[in-house]
Amino acid sequence: MERPVDAIAVARKPAKERVNRHGLKELAERASGELAGASALDALRWTVETFGDDFIVASNMQDAVLVDLATQVKSDVDVLFLDTGYHFAETIGTRDAVATVYPDIRVVNATPEHTVAEQDAEHGPRLHGRDPNLCCQLRKVVPLRKTLAGYSAWVTGVRRVDAPTRANTPVVGWDERNGLVKVNPIAHWTDEEFRGYLAEHGILENPLVSEGYLSIGCAPCTAKVAPGADPRSGRWAGTAKTECGLHG
Repeated sequence: MERPVDAIAVARKPAKERVNRHGLKELAERASGELAGASALDALRWTVETFGDDFIVASNMQDAVLVDLATQVKSDVDVLFLDTGYHFAETIGTRDAVATVYPDIRVVNATPEHTVAEQDAEHGPRLHGRDPNLCCQLRKVVPLRKTLAGYSAWVTGVRRVDAPTRANTPVVGWDERNGLVKVNPIAHWTDEEFRGYLAEHGILENPLVSEGYLSIGCAPCTAKVAPGADPRSGRWAGTAKTECGLHG
């Protein structure tokens, strides 16, 4: 298994390998209507036909559903993993297992500018407990932005049922913050459809899910979810924070 690729190297892809960025926003707006009811595979086929190699598939390694779908259309997709330095060992293990099961993918390992120790020295220890928004900005949002600068589109596993803030997620949209097309092929999937796909296809899943961690992020900010509770309630429990800033 190859080691994850340095995200900064990816961001420096020669311009000739990139899709012409002029008109990307108009392209996204047009596709938003045309693909509003598209299946996950049809949305991914459109992505490959439109962008070729100039897109990346994001995964938090809670499961490999999106990677499995994407590789059915393009076996050698780039897969983005935000390695924050705070992940559970099980999450890192899932990332490595996914790279083994899908040997043609290229895992792009996006890391923050500073290690956890360096961040502690600059901002004090446990920044995630004192100012989780700043911690997410430094360890997720900034590395994501730098990585996406090397692409014209990214594919995410965001679903409308994930949270009220995601209820209007389009299958294809324009990511104003990062300046590229955003494709959400399973946006319309219900929890039943999602779990059904996992079971039917034997998809890899982070072992923490079976232990009650239903929305997995960084270890210090992720807790088990009470039976019947909103899966997102396990993220930043006890605070008003609901999003890390990657999706709005």
